[in-house]
Amino acid sequence: MFLATLYFVLPLMEVSGLLGEDRLDCVRASDQCLKEQSCSTKYRTLRQCVAGKESNFSRATGLEAKDECKSAMEALKQKSLYNCRCKRGMKKEKNCLRIYWSMYQSLQGNDLLEDSPYEPVNSRLSDIFRLAPIVSVEPALSKGNNCLDAAKACNLNDTCKRFRSAYITPCTSSTSNEICNKRKCHKALRLFFDKVPPKHSYGMLFCSCRDIACTERRRQTIVPVCSYEDKEKPNCLNLQDSCKKNYICRSRLADFFTNCQPESRSISSCLKENYADCLLAYSGLIGTVMTPNYIDSSSLSVAPWCDCSNSGNDIEECLKFLNFFQDNTCLKNAIQAFGNGTDVTVWQPILPVQTTTATTTTASRFKSMGSESTNNEISTHNDLPACANLQAQKRKSNESVDTELCLNENAIGKDNTVRVSTSHISSENSSALPTSFSLSTLLILMTIALSISLFLSSSETL
Repeated sequence: MFLATLYFVLPLMEVSGLLGEDRLDCVRASDQCLKEQSCSTKYRTLRQCVAGKESNFSRATGLEAKDECKSAMEALKQKSLYNCRCKRGMKKEKNCLRIYWSMYQSLQGNDLLEDSPYEPVNSRLSDIFRLAPIVSVEPALSKGNNCLDAAKACNLNDTCKRFRSAYITPCTSSTSNEICNKRKCHKALRLFFDKVPPKHSYGMLFCSCRDIACTERRRQTIVPVCSYEDKEKPNCLNLQDSCKKNYICRSRLADFFTNCQPESRSISSCLKENYADCLLAYSGLIGTVMTPNYIDSSSLSVAPWCDCSNSGNDIEECLKFLNFFQDNTCLKNAIQAFGNGTDVTVWQPILPVQTTTATTTTASRFKSMGSESTNNEISTHNDLPACANLQAQKRKSNESVDTELCLNENAIGKDNTVRVSTSHISSENSSALPTSFSLSTLLILMTIALSISLFLSSSETL
């Protein structure tokens, strides 16, 4: 009876521990903090520290003020406010982000390592494909203009058509002195990518192309003459400074750095091993001063409207920032994957890549290999080795892998293509399953052993 009780109770304890408590958004967390005397006092002190920093408050009051600010931050680490996040497109998004950055304003370091203030979505491209009839599983067979087809599909959807018309109007309407009202154009573009389902918005922005007419339509999706281009190109670091002065732009940029971080040791070339989150972060930049776009109609390289001229001693830092857009293998692979109707296929769990950014549990997946192409189509030759996941483990652990366990590549077939995954396992579930499985199996075996022992005892008695 005792073992039977354990069998049912332990898994429940394990699941409840893994799920934990949901993080509050920063607006609710702030309201909750202000209702508690101790939290409210420390929070107000921290806000004074942030405001003082911008007016050389720390220099004027010396070490005593610094210690007080540090003490306030340490005290708030125990409150839900410290771990709060925001949701993209939420009703009070700007206010939520203001609260978030008031907590982290004093943190210094590499701007490329700023953590995202947004709650992780953890979606998959395969989820989008299942809902997107306009995306073909084998788009390489299509000879039409996929970007034109995506635009037609958008017009057939009421939500997409309404929000698309809402940004086309301000982005194409000229004024007496300007080509358009860029501020209204940007706001309408943000609403489009925040409100329209990805199956439609991504269909126009990341469509697979075979010719220049298609790639040019893809480049023109955001009406770049208004939303992207300007009379002169500013220095990228100056543009970054302008972006960081706006809560939404800074947050979207941090989200992009977090979710599109390249990692050469990963299967997908993405640190987070998630194409959907990278594309969501990229699209989130559109409609800010950091709006990126395809730099031409012959590649998948993107960049904001800036360059590194007049960088002086900061030329390396500027080029690093610009190259994060232009030469980002994670982003390029994600764009190719969506255009091809493929995804990072989930297989078996592997150890996460160690990094200085937020810790992420990843799963072993096949990498969409092959060189970048303008049309981002599926390669027709076998470029997905059946032992990719085992080889990745071998590289990470420096241990030998029994190649006999792998499938013979010839058995796969010459015409094999990448298939869309119809199910996925989140990173949290991937890491939780093995532990839960082993405990349950052990308890079952113990129960069976006890039953056999009792049966034998009763037999001997008889």
